[in-house]
Amino acid sequence: MDTGEPALAAPPPDPAAVRAIARARERVLAAIAEAAARSGRPSADVTLVAVSKTVPPDRLRAAMAVGLQVFGENRVQEAAAKVDEVPGARWHLVGPLQANKARRAIGLFEAIESVDSLAIALRLDRLTREAEPGNPLTVYLQVNVDDDPSKAGFDPSHLERDLPELLSLAGVRVAGLMTIGRLVSDPEQARPTFRALRELSTRLRSTHPGLGSGLSMGMSDDYPVAVEEGATVVRLGRALFGERPPPAARGPA
Repeated sequence: MDTGEPALAAPPPDPAAVRAIARARERVLAAIAEAAARSGRPSADVTLVAVSKTVPPDRLRAAMAVGLQVFGENRVQEAAAKVDEVPGARWHLVGPLQANKARRAIGLFEAIESVDSLAIALRLDRLTREAEPGNPLTVYLQVNVDDDPSKAGFDPSHLERDLPELLSLAGVRVAGLMTIGRLVSDPEQARPTFRALRELSTRLRSTHPGLGSGLSMGMSDDYPVAVEEGATVVRLGRALFGERPPPAARGPA
């Protein structure tokens, strides 16, 4: 019920949290700049998405205070609980999207980086055209370039088959491709995955110029290698916010 009283403003971010996140951000931006220079690109070519799953809104407001603006959530429900508490933030979905959450997702996220099937793309297209005609939703197509059965994403050959239909959709704008690197102890071992995505993008765009050149790849353990291989978006959680609490300490999902 509306009491007529103004909503209480969020408290200012904790200064210690601001300092810690500022230091982490500086380290990350320096590493991105060095990797971009090694690949002959300006660091401005790389968008930093701060993966904020399980990170509470007060820490995200601290992150906003030091210049982080784009946050990546794995779950629609968690993002929905945070959006109003972090005003001015921009949100990307970086985790899997269930079909029954698609309608809510298009109202929360400026980009969905995890479109892993034609069926999901078709659903997003229809819902976006219904909700916001003439304003396509930005998406990245997740590709399983390693043919890893534990990962979601288009098989490269299936993507090539489906790409003409995907690019014809008026409700989505395909900004590029996305992949998840191999879980390896040495970041250098993830390079073949990133190189394969870049080469796939180059090949597909030679015949399908409507495909965007974006490459979302690289996380906390391997993002400098991803940038060297052409990443335009990196998705970092632990490198910015530190280790997450173990699942038992997070409470119910």
